[in-house]
Amino acid sequence: MHSRTVFFVSDGTGITAETFGNAILAQFEMKPRHVRLPFIDTVDKAHQAVRQINHTGEVEGKKPVVFTTLVNMEVLKVIQEGCKGMLLDMFGTFVHPLEEELGIKSNHRIGRFSDVSRSKEYNDRIEAINFSLAHDDGQSNRDLAGADVILVGVSRSGKTPTSLYLAMQCGLKAANYPLIPEDFERRQLPPALVPFRSKIFGLTISPDRLAEIRAERRPNSKYASLENCRAEVAEAEAMMRRAGIRWLSTTTKSIEEIATTILQEVRPERLVY
Repeated sequence: MHSRTVFFVSDGTGITAETFGNAILAQFEMKPRHVRLPFIDTVDKAHQAVRQINHTGEVEGKKPVVFTTLVNMEVLKVIQEGCKGMLLDMFGTFVHPLEEELGIKSNHRIGRFSDVSRSKEYNDRIEAINFSLAHDDGQSNRDLAGADVILVGVSRSGKTPTSLYLAMQCGLKAANYPLIPEDFERRQLPPALVPFRSKIFGLTISPDRLAEIRAERRPNSKYASLENCRAEVAEAEAMMRRAGIRWLSTTTKSIEEIATTILQEVRPERLVY
């Protein structure tokens, strides 16, 4: 059961409010119910949001926590005056003091997505996502020279989600290749990757955790057996050491931690957030 309801109210997508709010809530041992209220961009919608928030507080007997990133002052005023929850106005907290310090007014633009499709950074990010999808799991050797990073590791060690995160969040062209028994027999990296050694980063994982993950996909198979997982992980780590490849274990790390470590190590020339 959730202990409190948290609302994220925005006149845009609500992504900023939710991301920032979740970062703060992560400091507390609780599992709140999340409700995102995006596109609250009129006074009428603001009144509807107030009714929903206040009703939730009445039903649960606890004040909802409300994170807002509203820039329309009329809409914000409705929330401020009518909301009976704990209101945390993030733009008011940070934007107004910055306006005073910088001596300039913010543009009070709603969100950052309304005209983003016309930006070079946005198009680069879409191109990076397409690249990562095309080069997932060793599907293609084409244009590896254009990759910002190439991830290698045994199957199910976290290469695909990390590649997509790097593409979606950082705009990086990330390819990934599974290390397979044929590579272990040759005791060498896949031949297609050798010319791009400087871009390669390895991911490994504990055999026990790998066996658990694989068992969900192929239960009672040799692929998922602990013995096979131990052998593959040992061979992969030995290969990375021989090749002088930087690598880390994903066993206890989040995708965000893995990606951040890779960025610090690889330091690609093109880094767009």
